[in-house]
Amino acid sequence: MSLQITDIRKAFGGFQALDGVTLTVGEGQLVGLIGPNGAGKSTLFSVVSGFIEADTGEVRFKGADLGRQSPAARARKGLLRTFQVPREFSHLTVRDNLKAAAPGQTGEGLVGLFLRPGEVARQEVEITAKADEVIAFLRLGPVADLPSGRLSGGQKKLLELGRALMVEPSLILLDEPFAGVNPVLIEELVERIRELNARGIGFLIIEHDLQALTRLVPILHVMDRGRILASGTPGEVLEDPKVREAYLGGAA
Repeated sequence: MSLQITDIRKAFGGFQALDGVTLTVGEGQLVGLIGPNGAGKSTLFSVVSGFIEADTGEVRFKGADLGRQSPAARARKGLLRTFQVPREFSHLTVRDNLKAAAPGQTGEGLVGLFLRPGEVARQEVEITAKADEVIAFLRLGPVADLPSGRLSGGQKKLLELGRALMVEPSLILLDEPFAGVNPVLIEELVERIRELNARGIGFLIIEHDLQALTRLVPILHVMDRGRILASGTPGEVLEDPKVREAYLGGAA
């Protein structure tokens, strides 16, 4: 398994946000995660990606216990996440946002900048080429040199995905990639995710747009009140009476 989440618990004061969550994502799998607001989905992402420490439980990635590793350390292992509200550098261009996301840049430190200028220059060429490749893949060429603060909501979600791609991930946690995105760009995002998955990149996706998500993922988990309520194919899960009660309000 690529990602193994076992009995994760997290409380904030008297509120039990995660109450024994266990799920797995196999290598290269496309997996969806749904649930009502407050179910614990984003908290789970924060625990898995290292932004929040669990009270108990275990997160393993590619067989290794992630323990207390930082988000940056997890990213270097190939485990990346995006956020429901994109966190781009709004004053930087799309291209420069992508370049800033590239890991291990020698020029980031004064020692490397002054003592290894040749390596810095070589890396700059490689990073620029990688950024251009991501821009072309995500169809962001027309806005590549615009400040990212001027992008539409959908373009910002594409940029957020692009920043993850600069780290060459093997598994991406996508937090509501379709929220606030127009239908045309939703289809663009869906196609890009499918192409990346065909290349072997796995995805665990939180999303409220059930129509878009269920067309994309073959495996679906439902959370409610900090627990996994149901798992299976989208068809099986959405027909489950417990899911209809918790997530769809019992609607027929």
